[in-house]
Amino acid sequence: MKSKIEKTNAARLLDRAGISYELVPYEVDENNLAASHIAEQVGEPIEQVFKTLVLSGDRTGYFVCVVPGHLEVNLKAAAKVSGNKKCDLIPMKDLLGVTGYIRGGCSPVGMKKPYHVYIHRTALDFDSIYVSAGVRGLQFRIRPADLISYVRAEVADIAG
Repeated sequence: MKSKIEKTNAARLLDRAGISYELVPYEVDENNLAASHIAEQVGEPIEQVFKTLVLSGDRTGYFVCVVPGHLEVNLKAAAKVSGNKKCDLIPMKDLLGVTGYIRGGCSPVGMKKPYHVYIHRTALDFDSIYVSAGVRGLQFRIRPADLISYVRAEVADIAG
């Protein structure tokens, strides 16, 4: 018998907004929180599994970049698109306080505050993409347009 998947706060927010998604569980490896591990677990190409990164800009403060698992955020491009001169990933120790999420479970949906979100343009190449559902071990399978609309993301070339 399949155990019931516990809905996350992020999932409840999407439910309230009438956005359809699928919750996809995967086996967590505390020593390997990489997107490649998640892609393997959910049986999808790494290009379709997106990671949520939180950055801090010198002018705008915190903002979020959602990029494919096989790419790294391009700090110059992220700074430019977000209206900053420079930006950097926030220290891991600050992640929970800023977002309400831990590493490996950071979702662009339902952060403590509504930050500006930039999603890599390749998200639009897929019918659905995977992003964290707000806890380690659970991903959303969601239409990119629905995610973009819900988090009011700007589509940009922010990775390389």
